[in-house]
Amino acid sequence: MTTDLDCLFCKINAGEIPAKMVLQTDKITAFLDINPQAPTHVLVIHKVHTASLSETEDPQVLLEVMQGVQAVAKKLSLTDYRVAINNGASAGQTVFHLHAHVLAGRKLEWPPG
Repeated sequence: MTTDLDCLFCKINAGEIPAKMVLQTDKITAFLDINPQAPTHVLVIHKVHTASLSETEDPQVLLEVMQGVQAVAKKLSLTDYRVAINNGASAGQTVFHLHAHVLAGRKLEWPPG
C-alpha cells in the first residue's frame, strides 16, 4: 500500500485519525465528511495514496473507488445520490488524496456551484 505520511486521508486509513466509518474493505475506506454539504455526505477513499484523479495511473484504483461508492449507496439504501470528484485546488479539492463524495438526502441542484 502506497501512503503519504503527511496525508490526512492516509492517516485515517491507518487509524491514526478517527473518523465516523461507513464502510471499510481491503481496498477502500468510506467515512462521513466532517463538513457535510448534504444530509448524507460520505467520502470514499482508496487505501493507495494518489494525490488526484488526474494523477491516478492505475485504472484499477478508479474502479475500486467507484465500487466503493456503489457499496456505500447499497449499505445506506440510497437510490438518488450524486457522486463528485474534485480535481485540483481550483475545482475545490482540499485534501490531495483521490476521493469521491457521495451526496444524498436533499434535492441536489444543477449546476452545483
